[in-house]
Amino acid sequence: MSSSVAARIHALDWPRIDADLAARGCAVIGALFTPAECAALTAMYDEGARFRSRVVMQRHGFGQGEYQYFANPLPSKLVAFRSALYERLAPLANAWAAAMGQPADYPPDHAAYLARCHAAGQLRPTPLLLRYGEGDYNCLHQDLYGDLQFPLQLTVLLSRPGEDFTGGEFVLTEQRPRMQSRAEVVSLAQGEAVVFAVNQRPVAGTRGSYRVTMRHGVSRVRSGQRHTLGLIFHDAR
Repeated sequence: MSSSVAARIHALDWPRIDADLAARGCAVIGALFTPAECAALTAMYDEGARFRSRVVMQRHGFGQGEYQYFANPLPSKLVAFRSALYERLAPLANAWAAAMGQPADYPPDHAAYLARCHAAGQLRPTPLLLRYGEGDYNCLHQDLYGDLQFPLQLTVLLSRPGEDFTGGEFVLTEQRPRMQSRAEVVSLAQGEAVVFAVNQRPVAGTRGSYRVTMRHGVSRVRSGQRHTLGLIFHDAR
């Protein structure tokens, strides 16, 4: 793993991130990529050989816009960030699993977790780049991809809000049992990331923990073009 990547991950305010995840199921974790790194990732979108598939969202009722899944081998920097972030998030994933009565057996090393995914038939890489133009949006959804799911994922904003695009807010909803759903709108600067629950998360109640279901999406882009990077820690069937 790149020492510079590990240092960047270590320098994040993890006590605050963990507290925000416990309170809201999401946390803005600060800048992961420099403007130059964001520009380099955005430029990759037009390099078709880097990707295994392209999805035009309106063809499937997913929204409007498009995204592409990286093919193996992944860019080395993405491998380094994915591995370093997984290692930091795995203890929290195990704590969430235990609170929800599930096996708390996520291994500490990302390579070991990917080996588990591959043994279960989930062989396809899931990191992706998304591109939205004026009028585009992403419906509320979950990135599950198979029976095995790591409970946290990240989105990194690669474009400059207010300069490259307007609108296009990242949105999360939380479906609570016997209560109305709660919405959260997350503002990001270029290079910043939000970490959030993939599917369900535990919430402490008066009679112990209960589960809430999370979904995420993107509101309508009003002008310009918006690029994001998605880092999902499980691979796809």
